[in-house]
Amino acid sequence: MTINEIQDELIEDFAFYQDWMEKYEYIIQLGKEVPLIKEEYKTDDYIIKGCQSKVWLYPELRDGKVYFTADSDAIITKGLVSLMVKVLSGHPAQEIAKADLYFIDQIGLKEHLSPTRANGLLSMVKQMKLYALALGAKS
Repeated sequence: MTINEIQDELIEDFAFYQDWMEKYEYIIQLGKEVPLIKEEYKTDDYIIKGCQSKVWLYPELRDGKVYFTADSDAIITKGLVSLMVKVLSGHPAQEIAKADLYFIDQIGLKEHLSPTRANGLLSMVKQMKLYALALGAKS
């Protein structure tokens, strides 16, 4: 699936839920499915700056595609990073770097997050795109 197809699928998934309590429960559930970062990468080198909670993100280039593993010490934040991993992981670096992540606005995420969580989400996106650019330049 392309990045846009995954985003469209998430938009459909979120449309199924009637209120934001149900949507938060879905985000928390997604957090339980995130490909977990290895303990050896849970270091300051892989912490996303700008997140209120601790969020670790590890990028890996395999067969020309960037794969992410992640974790967080907060359940909502873990769900948010899981959303981003679901959308961006497993794609070529250039596609990740250029991706228009329209699903964030379309599912209403920005307006339903606290300002600190919204900033953290933007930091996640920025870091994932930077990792993709760096790994793409290496290959």
